[in-house]
Amino acid sequence: MTQLTANQRTMHAIAAALAEEYRMGEEAARQGDVPLAWHHLGRAHILAQTRLGPHCVSHRRMLAFAVQLRDWPEAAGQLLRLALAPLGNLTGRLPIGNTGRSTVSAFTAMDIPSDLRAIIDRTPD
Repeated sequence: MTQLTANQRTMHAIAAALAEEYRMGEEAARQGDVPLAWHHLGRAHILAQTRLGPHCVSHRRMLAFAVQLRDWPEAAGQLLRLALAPLGNLTGRLPIGNTGRSTVSAFTAMDIPSDLRAIIDRTPD
């Protein structure tokens, strides 16, 4: 059995946390708790934003939710962020901790919640 590197373990932990945030967001949306659904989508964005594929998926999910809600300003903001995400990832100029909502500047870094910080900064066991 091959042993995972510290980076691989961190990536697995991030992927698991990301899946859980999406699951909790979907559950909140099913129950009609829109603010809680956005909360989990924002946390997922924080986890995803340093990798291009997951970062774009996070904005696509936000876009789909905005369209479902018929929140056209949010949908327009997500389209803009989908266009900017590749540039941010390729240049490394990402507003770390940003929740990805259109109500927040796409260029503003934010504090990362401590539980997500612990996952992102995970060290070898």
